Amino acid sequence: MHPKSFTGRLFVWRLKHIKQQQFILILSFIVGIGSGLAAVLLKNTLYYTNYFLTNGFSYHGIYSIYLAFPVIGIILTIIFIKYIVKDNISHGVSKVLYSISKGNSHIRPHNIFSSLVACTLTLGFGGSVGPEAPIVLSGSAIGSNLARLFRLDYKTTTLLIGCGAAGAIAGIFEAPIAGTVFVLEILMLDLTITTMIPLLIAAVTASLVSFFLMGNEVLFSFTLTSPFMLRQIPFYLLLGGFTGLVSVYFIRGSIGIENLLHKVSVTGRVTIAGLSLAALIFAYPSLFGEGYTVLKSVISGHGEVIGNPLLFGDLKQSHWSFLFIIFGLILLKVVAMAVTQGSGGIGGTFAPSIFVGGICGYFFATLFNNLFGFNISSSNFALVGMAGVMAGVMHAPLTAIFLIAEITGGYQLLTPLIIVSAIGYLTSHIFESHSIYTRQLAARKELITHDKDKAVLSFLIPKQMIETNFARVSPEATLGELVKIVAQASRNVFPVVDETGKYYGIVMLDTIRQIMFDQSLYEETFVKDLMFIPEYSIDPDDSMDTVIQLFQQSDRYNLPVLKDGKYLGFISRANVFSQYRVMLRKISSD
Repeated sequence: MHPKSFTGRLFVWRLKHIKQQQFILILSFIVGIGSGLAAVLLKNTLYYTNYFLTNGFSYHGIYSIYLAFPVIGIILTIIFIKYIVKDNISHGVSKVLYSISKGNSHIRPHNIFSSLVACTLTLGFGGSVGPEAPIVLSGSAIGSNLARLFRLDYKTTTLLIGCGAAGAIAGIFEAPIAGTVFVLEILMLDLTITTMIPLLIAAVTASLVSFFLMGNEVLFSFTLTSPFMLRQIPFYLLLGGFTGLVSVYFIRGSIGIENLLHKVSVTGRVTIAGLSLAALIFAYPSLFGEGYTVLKSVISGHGEVIGNPLLFGDLKQSHWSFLFIIFGLILLKVVAMAVTQGSGGIGGTFAPSIFVGGICGYFFATLFNNLFGFNISSSNFALVGMAGVMAGVMHAPLTAIFLIAEITGGYQLLTPLIIVSAIGYLTSHIFESHSIYTRQLAARKELITHDKDKAVLSFLIPKQMIETNFARVSPEATLGELVKIVAQASRNVFPVVDETGKYYGIVMLDTIRQIMFDQSLYEETFVKDLMFIPEYSIDPDDSMDTVIQLFQQSDRYNLPVLKDGKYLGFISRANVFSQYRVMLRKISSD
């Protein structure tokens, strides 16, 4: 930034006239406007793309040409990413988490628009994914790049990323509280006044922008018609456990299918996607797109829209057959989503988890009403089921509670939402310690967490802490030669290394202190007789957590760093502690 450029002059003027805290509030407002506009833009492009492609088509006809649209959208998405974006933009929320933990909170500028375009191509053409993750990436990119424009530090940049994510969720659902809680639970920002106020400003601003431009035209909304009844609590307890188990299937099934598809060539993936999505959507037309329209019809009591009547028309007359049809939709939605994403489509798991949760609740209510003669509200159980699966899949029970409460226009279902979300989360957590967003990041040790100690360690890189100012000594050197090296050295540890860099051990100053002045031993005593091989050593690719454990186990102040038997240097306990304190100040909130 040149001091005489416009941005340079603006930067200098800001430093003189606006305090840092006030400036952050202003930026959170701007990010809220940007993410709200992005949400409105995506909703409109998705609607008009889908309307243009499917208007007038029969969703149940044998000749349905729309069965080819999803794979066309995936092909266009792949072309757009490969030849225009030239960067990986899949799994938007995971990408944001990675940028926070390993990317110094820098998100490339193209993510402001590229995820929106790619999502429009995938979801607008009928891919079975959701729009929330791409809009979260877009909003987060707005916050990150605005922070970089003004040279803000890591902590503030991360906060503005959170503002963008909160604004994205708030704008697309018109749910500011859910947007704020989403950032605290998923992006794992600290819960302090310093973070809460900017997040709320961004979320409310984005929600108002969306409401001003589109009114009540949100992705999904529903008005409650049945009150919560206390006697139905046992059913909600059972529903919580059921949604938790479905969440485990959702996480493992989607990741497993994607991993299998990644082993196939691009042509093979697209072929698999085309054939499987066409078959799945023909059987269940509700798998075309995110499925919110069909889901709303189901919740309103029109369960007959589930399944193609050409295949399931007669089967729906039997209660047991109809239940199998509903349960099949639960299982196959996960498959359709995973195939769409794994073959190259861009979208999120937010909407699919809502869809699966809603169908789970409807299945549960239908089971007890039709087969056991109970009279429980299928709409209430569908809405609460959404929260249960969301809580289990995303490991974000508060986000699930507040989102469903806000999109239903009140808190009449707050008690069952809390019950089902808590049990769904706890059940899922028994089998999956990480959410669908963080599972693979955690496996690669690239995840920042609410645990402040682990968060700090995730930022420290052992390779960057290697010290090389230790005087080397050859194993064939004599004691006299060693004494000369000791006289000029600044450290009391001497790595024993030959001319090829092969590591043999170390000599400690304390071990030779008693004989180093006995000149009669200078020519007849060799370093190889004085050295020893430490029990512990560090690989440069080890995680910082592993390094800390090695220091605790060895109780030493310096540990050698070796790669394939070659000496690289030492990592000292003092340097690790010093860097830890620096990083703690960098990422901690006030």
